[in-house]
Amino acid sequence: MSFWCERAWLPGGGDGGAPGGVVEAVRVEVGRGRIVGVEPGVPASSGDVRLGGVVLPGLANAHSHAFHRALRGRTHADGGSFWTWREGMYALATALTPELYRRLARAVYAEMALGGTTAVGEFHYVHHRADGTPYPASEGGPNAMGEALRSAARDAGVHLTLLDTCYLHGGLGPGGHAPLAPEQLRFGDGTVAAWARRVDVLRAAWADDDRVLVGAAAHSVRAVAPPELAELARWARQTGAPLHVHLSEQPGENEAAVGAFGVTPTRLLHDAGALGPGTTVVHAVHLTDDDVTLLGASGTGVCLCPTTERDLADGIAPGLRLLRSGSPLSVGTDQHVGADVLAEARGVEEHERLATGRRGSFPPATLIELATSAGHAALGRPDAGRIAVGAPADLVAVRLDTVRTAGIEPAQVALVAGAGDVSDVVAGGEIVVRDGEHRAGDVGRMLADAIEEAWAVAGRDLTQGSEA
Repeated sequence: MSFWCERAWLPGGGDGGAPGGVVEAVRVEVGRGRIVGVEPGVPASSGDVRLGGVVLPGLANAHSHAFHRALRGRTHADGGSFWTWREGMYALATALTPELYRRLARAVYAEMALGGTTAVGEFHYVHHRADGTPYPASEGGPNAMGEALRSAARDAGVHLTLLDTCYLHGGLGPGGHAPLAPEQLRFGDGTVAAWARRVDVLRAAWADDDRVLVGAAAHSVRAVAPPELAELARWARQTGAPLHVHLSEQPGENEAAVGAFGVTPTRLLHDAGALGPGTTVVHAVHLTDDDVTLLGASGTGVCLCPTTERDLADGIAPGLRLLRSGSPLSVGTDQHVGADVLAEARGVEEHERLATGRRGSFPPATLIELATSAGHAALGRPDAGRIAVGAPADLVAVRLDTVRTAGIEPAQVALVAGAGDVSDVVAGGEIVVRDGEHRAGDVGRMLADAIEEAWAVAGRDLTQGSEA
């Protein structure tokens, strides 16, 4: 199969050379899901699939909690806070079954695909039945929820890195870690060793599926104690799995870590051996200067989620300082206030403008990198996110004739365009979205049906203020 791109964003020289940029009239040849030829400056032929506008590499959503999508537009009664939002999240998590989660996640991933996402990192901690017991073999076994997410991603046409999350404690106070609360029981495996046994089974089951990867996550220093962090980090290094961790999203986490251990969460991760190029921390909003240095010097990646960080009043992460210190940046949609990776990348620059009073800290080419190659690398796909021979055939066509993009310089598309401007999406050589329509059908209807059922099961309606 071949795709002819009216314009395509091709990589630059690398090794300090020219950044990527827009090239006109590019044919991309695809075979067995990968790019086998890139030919710029050629006319279209009758056998080409034509892609208009500017074609970007597939976008990577490096941080997702799929079930949080059901919270969109339901958490603002009486103002709310991060902590009251979390109450609603727990209620929703309790309602999920493997089949309901499959249908909800299928719709959420399809919504992502409509906006250009071709790979998603699912930070997955809803593992067991609501009482904390594993699903029996008759109901899919201990990894039934993970299998539901794999099925959802396959149907939606996106690559999946399942960041299977270790979640062992219910919080952190001056006296140390608390046991899991009743609403958290389904998240836990008891010990890191038990978590690893379950995940090793999943890795073996998925070994021959080239559209999925199994990674690891520590929910946070609130949920995983320092010796457990060290054990989890060793497992990740031994298996080569990417490791992700929520870090310093709220000041309360920092205060709890300092109160219990005398050091910041970043220092806890460092001392546990959990930082390094294979690790990505998420949010990293409330950092000390020493934290920034530790993250950068170790080459630890940082995933920023600006839309969530605004919605939950988390604050503004020091994105530019982190990048300059040596931390690769990626972006994610987290709780899915929006499912728009381009908007998240743009939000990194917009937040920097608010924090510094300066424009242009992140040039358009850097924003494209955040949304594509850097995100894929954080998800264990270092060869993805480029329109180049050997890369996965992930392509996203962004229209230049919408009311938002008409008249722009194509090279500045990252500063203007969003999910609503995507017309076509190719993932692994398969056409997933064509002319703005997902191959699965009416994604809005799919979302509405699954979300309504989830809240019917949860028995709550946060729009009426029950979150308080």
